[in-house]
Amino acid sequence: MRPGADMNSMRSISLPRLRVVLALTAPALLGACDIPGLGPDPRIAQREEEAKAIGGACRYAMRGIEDCYANNPKASKAAIFAGWKDMDGYMRENKIDGIPANGSAAGSDAEEASAPASDAGTAVKK
Repeated sequence: MRPGADMNSMRSISLPRLRVVLALTAPALLGACDIPGLGPDPRIAQREEEAKAIGGACRYAMRGIEDCYANNPKASKAAIFAGWKDMDGYMRENKIDGIPANGSAAGSDAEEASAPASDAGTAVKK
């Protein structure tokens, strides 16, 4: 028996097995790898969360969804609506009443709408 023949036969057997083992373990090892720059930009996620918070705050302040869109033109309308809808469901589920916003455009519109009605009522009474 030649010593070189045994090494060649062993090398031919172990090399394919090693390749198979590497081929099966490499995806598992690289799948858990966190490569910088390949994930979503954290600023985008932050903007989405801020827009959801704006929507929730608008709902709690009893503002209409259209007013929220108008007051926050840079925020995503879809995220504002998602936050508004989540807060609406939460408030209905827990029977929470909203608090009207002070000094907002919606509040001043409500005051203006009530002022002519009271003026018209006093004019009729005289």
